[in-house]
Amino acid sequence: MLDTLNKETKKYKVAIYIRLSKEDIDKNEESLSVINQKNILLEYIEKNNYDLYDIYVDDGYTGTNFNRPEFVRMIKDIEIGKINMVITKDLSRLGRDYIETGQYIEKYFPMKRVRYVALLDGIDTELDTTNNDIAPFKAVINDMYSRDNSKKIRTALKSMQLKGKWVGSCPPLGYMKDPNNKNHLIENKEESYIVKKIFELAIKGLTYYQIKEKLIRDNIPTMSMIRKKRKNTQMANKGIWCTKTIKNILSNQMYVGDMVQNKGSRISYKIRKQIKNSKSRWIIVESTHDAIIDREVFKKVQKILQNSKIRTKKEIYRLFDGLLYCFDCKHKITICKPRKTDNRTYIVCNYYRMYSKQKLCTSHSYNYDILEDKILNIIKKFLKKNINLEKINLKAMELYKKYNNVEKFREKFNKIKKDITLKQQQMDKMYLEKLDFKITEEMYDRIKATLDKEIMELETNKEEISKLIYEDENIKKSDEECKRITKDLIEFNNPTRNIIVKLINRIEIHKHKKIDIYFNFF
Repeated sequence: MLDTLNKETKKYKVAIYIRLSKEDIDKNEESLSVINQKNILLEYIEKNNYDLYDIYVDDGYTGTNFNRPEFVRMIKDIEIGKINMVITKDLSRLGRDYIETGQYIEKYFPMKRVRYVALLDGIDTELDTTNNDIAPFKAVINDMYSRDNSKKIRTALKSMQLKGKWVGSCPPLGYMKDPNNKNHLIENKEESYIVKKIFELAIKGLTYYQIKEKLIRDNIPTMSMIRKKRKNTQMANKGIWCTKTIKNILSNQMYVGDMVQNKGSRISYKIRKQIKNSKSRWIIVESTHDAIIDREVFKKVQKILQNSKIRTKKEIYRLFDGLLYCFDCKHKITICKPRKTDNRTYIVCNYYRMYSKQKLCTSHSYNYDILEDKILNIIKKFLKKNINLEKINLKAMELYKKYNNVEKFREKFNKIKKDITLKQQQMDKMYLEKLDFKITEEMYDRIKATLDKEIMELETNKEEISKLIYEDENIKKSDEECKRITKDLIEFNNPTRNIIVKLINRIEIHKHKKIDIYFNFF
């Protein structure tokens, strides 16, 4: 449908978007305040007789991330046609990531017939002005500002960490920020007794699981309950301890009075997700605050825990071992040992198994052998529908005709391995180039999809050649034999665990036995 409204007669339903980051708040500049932005934009709307639909305010959110609650709400309102004009004080209020900012200005807003105005920058997508032409350059400058600001913050934080000053937001259980110095920790008596109790139980030889059960029985509150912190898990709010929390407390050197920081770092200034740093990168400064646990006691506990790590290896690994997850609580599903009564194997949700009394999840019990057959049938149907058997068969035929002895097969096998490694390195390089803004997100996604497909084809060929080496050495394959093996591979007649883990990312089991399969390459 053609837009028949002229610029002069078009009725605008305006959204005011306001953003204030934590860095802006720290600057304490009145010109950046929410109230100041609102007044400027309301005055502009009144002067031009536009209809204000709503005001969207993200207070304390960085401009490098567009996953802001009010921004997302505004986009939803655009999608359902409630808004056809967006105004901000300046371009940096919309965002500081030049790629995503450009996507909204150059693609999204025009596609949705939404007029965008950055008031103080003189940008108006409805007008043909030079300010619009230089908008991409302004976006890059805003992005560079964020990058530079991030570097300065990281440098300042690292300097403080090296001096043994606390720079985190949430101190470990048992500590609190000193009211007179936010970079110094002091003991929190209301919490420290829990830490001492956990170490006492560990000295007595109790395992993580036994300590967890003891704390639950004694109604010892969790950190989440004490500090009223919001958590995603049900058990934290219900006072249910988990073994991972116990392990983290018992291995935390902070409790002997040493400051331990820089355990993790963000992937980039635009991505808030953190990755764990190796211990060699941790910043440890001794004796910076009062110890809750005696240093000798801490050493004894570490020795006890180290000795208790020895576990018996699993006797049997089933085809989908480690890939099964509960759809409802997202925890792993265990494949149990065969029952002595009927030798049947069942699965059970780990969360339910550990907290059955608290009824935090259901068992998701399922006969594993039946489940395995059902999953394999789903995979077979999926592969038949999505993989071109003729194309792979022709490639396999070429391989068989070209390489007809074991030595040549081994050479080809090693060549494919090198090709896979090379393509994986290419993917890593492309990712780094994306982070350095040498390529766009769109270009990265396109190249990644191509490399993923090529790697999967190479993996398929590698598996096929591996069969030739170990199963049928020194036998030249006929055309018919070649077709049979390729057909078996595609139809999943003899699936190996090696193929399964490369093909499947995870399998989620619903309470009512519905199955969701997440593939790695589709």
